[in-house]
Amino acid sequence: MELDPLTRLEPPVDISRSDAAAEAAKELSKPVYGQASDGLISRAVNKVMDWIADLLDNMVGTSSNGHLGLVLLVLLFALIVVVVLWRAGVLRTTRSNPRAVFDTDKPRTASAYREQAEQEAAAGDYAGAVRSRFRACVAELTERTVLDERAGRTAYEAVADAGRAVPALNDVLRPAALVFTEVVYGNRPGTPERYALVVAADEAARKVSTRMLVQG
Repeated sequence: MELDPLTRLEPPVDISRSDAAAEAAKELSKPVYGQASDGLISRAVNKVMDWIADLLDNMVGTSSNGHLGLVLLVLLFALIVVVVLWRAGVLRTTRSNPRAVFDTDKPRTASAYREQAEQEAAAGDYAGAVRSRFRACVAELTERTVLDERAGRTAYEAVADAGRAVPALNDVLRPAALVFTEVVYGNRPGTPERYALVVAADEAARKVSTRMLVQG
């Protein structure tokens, strides 16, 4: 008897319990899932993987060509991926900008961020120092009313807004914003040289006068 085209194109599924669990574990070990690797999620994922493996064992024994098992495997695995990504926050829509300068709606004072940056730099944590010192810079500009208090502002938005208010700040803020974005969100290493660029921007922010503000 001639096989239908779908049967000729798709080989039967022949997967064991251990193979299914191994494939699922391999996929879920990718970095994007690492954000959701707390104990509760890990236990839940392991239970679901065991359940899928048991289901596949039963289907392989009862299905003539394995097509049903393949379809259910894809659907179930897609469900796991969606749940894990949702818990990790990857699929959530939020009003906060994922690349915002501050990770809170209530930033600390400029002096507090500056002190933290100096401690981190002294300890050799230049990535942390870059993050804290740029936050000190933006907080300083906000305290001096160069910038308004706006949640979710990115580093480049802070430069653009501050540059419109005080054009002289553009040249010193722009390199610092680039360093902040590359180090904090681009996984670039923090170095004394990069930290120095952010320190220069913060010092410029501390010296700016409200008399320099461009009247719009």
